Amino acid sequence: MNEIQRFLAHAIQLEKESSRRYAELAEAMIALGNAEVADFFQQMSHYSRLHQREAMERGGFHDLPKLAADEYDWPEGSSPEAAWGPVAPDIDVLGAMALAMHGEQRSHEYYQKIADETADPEVKAMATEFADEEAEHVEQLDVWHANLSKLSAVG
Repeated sequence: MNEIQRFLAHAIQLEKESSRRYAELAEAMIALGNAEVADFFQQMSHYSRLHQREAMERGGFHDLPKLAADEYDWPEGSSPEAAWGPVAPDIDVLGAMALAMHGEQRSHEYYQKIADETADPEVKAMATEFADEEAEHVEQLDVWHANLSKLSAVG
């Protein structure tokens, strides 16, 4: 991907989907009665909305850019954050964390691949920045998952 506006259009869509997915996970955790994990997912949804807004501002977009489905350049034909279907009504906390981690890992890999392959220095810099942010999210989820796994083993 060698055009900054096209890159940002992809980033905006990815972050929009990420925010929606985290909101779904938060709702599932509320239904499960786990307010602490629900709050964490709500915070992650908020961060995704902030990233989306940042990408829109950087691209000078006032509205979400409109690309036809076949104009997106997604791995395996779908956004990294859309790779998992609807949240199952009976999902448990560890399952929710695993879904979130998978989405963040795919998003990191997506941005990193663009950074590694683009010839455009502006796209490279921004994709690297976004990949680094996604790597931080993976680390946060990894810590939560490890802590929750320990609690499950003790309980």
